[in-house]
Amino acid sequence: MPRKTRMYVPGIPAHIVQRGNNRTATFFCDDDYQFYKIVLEEGLCRYGGELHAYCLMSNHVHLLITPRESDSISRIMQHVGRQYVRYINQSYKRSGTLWEGRHKSSLIDADTYLLSTYRYIELNPVTAGMTSSPEDYRWSSYRANAWGEADKLVTAHPLYLELAGSDDSRLRAYRELFATALSKTDVHTIRQTLNACYPLGNDRFKQQVEAVINRKLGALTRGGKPAV
Repeated sequence: MPRKTRMYVPGIPAHIVQRGNNRTATFFCDDDYQFYKIVLEEGLCRYGGELHAYCLMSNHVHLLITPRESDSISRIMQHVGRQYVRYINQSYKRSGTLWEGRHKSSLIDADTYLLSTYRYIELNPVTAGMTSSPEDYRWSSYRANAWGEADKLVTAHPLYLELAGSDDSRLRAYRELFATALSKTDVHTIRQTLNACYPLGNDRFKQQVEAVINRKLGALTRGGKPAV
């Protein structure tokens, strides 16, 4: 089976997920989460990416990154993968694969889906039944985006900044987004496009992506695969 094409466009945010091999654990203690954050920060700084939202779950990670260059995200993920797998193998006297192949990704139409993607990512612990509120989970960007907690990883997206004119009002407006659940339609669409490595947005956005990557995307089939 051919590999799914990864498409990244400078300045357009992308939702990235990477899962543990066979959905097994990739984080085993607090030090592991901390080390992942360290090497992720290194990758972002070295290869040019702004991280707006993230959630490090026990067996997978979600990241929302705007790349500076077309290869920024690929190089960031390669850097994190090499450094983190080496650390885990040395720490736990193991060898072999940690991650489930290549990461999956979806370009995000910021005007339509950016804040929904923020919420989808930061609600992961709630969706998984691990916490009743996103603020109770330590290893996500929610506390930074909703309460202003210092987090060197997080860079505010311009649309996040447009939520309000002052910091306090913006934080309050962001928290209010979580007062209602994401619609089932949005959840399904986010998952479907992510699994298919397909852009999340309207036809105009897809045409914009096609013009940059110089190829047709086709349409998603009912099974969640791009039509050829």
